[in-house]
Amino acid sequence: MTFFLVSSFIFGAIVGSFLNVCILRIPEGLSIVHPPSRCPGCEKKIAFYDNIPILSWLMLRGKCRNCQIKISPRYPLVEVITACLATALMWRFGLQPVTLIFFLFTAALVVITFIDMDHRIIPDVISLPGIPLGFLASGFFYTGFVDSGIGILVGGGSLLAVALGYRLLTGRDGMGGGDIKLLAMIGAFIGWQGVLFTIFASSLTGTLIGILAMIRQKEGMRLAIPFGPFLAFGALLYLFWGPEIIGLYMQSLGR
Repeated sequence: MTFFLVSSFIFGAIVGSFLNVCILRIPEGLSIVHPPSRCPGCEKKIAFYDNIPILSWLMLRGKCRNCQIKISPRYPLVEVITACLATALMWRFGLQPVTLIFFLFTAALVVITFIDMDHRIIPDVISLPGIPLGFLASGFFYTGFVDSGIGILVGGGSLLAVALGYRLLTGRDGMGGGDIKLLAMIGAFIGWQGVLFTIFASSLTGTLIGILAMIRQKEGMRLAIPFGPFLAFGALLYLFWGPEIIGLYMQSLGR
């Protein structure tokens, strides 16, 4: 098992390096395969030995070898997060097809999270293809077609209802269409129970973080916070510990 865990970490770090490219280029509408990675300062092509996930950034002390411009710690952070997720999935689900399916799911959530934090958008190029992919994958390997289909309807429908209700009450848009599509994708992968858990967990954490941010920045209700990262957090929480958390909650109610 140790071999598979170590291999998963290395594989996840390599994929994380690619996710950095996606995070940078997708919002700009650029190709994620061409041109090869370049320094954001001098725009010189990064040599393969300077593009080793995590290690190259540490060895170069977070600077470009050529122009010495500082390279954001965001790059190794994404690589470490992806590597840890890959390792955790292998530990949780073992060597089986569903592990790869969930890795694709978590990788998409990583990209969406950082893009939403940077640009306040959730790209359709990720969430929309993710809905049929999650439906087919879950239908054959995990929740089943019925649960996945209901998850899509509950996920997209619930946030759509909230968005329409908020607009009717305030005359303003309070939730973007990207969040609706993202939750539909989440429902496709983890089913309707996962969607309900995700809505509760993301609403709770989002409210707490939002209140703290408003107090700190003194923006009041005008402060806009991207909701995508909280949806991603809720989905990951369910993926790894959702059934156990629900079980503990039911026990606390004496059921």
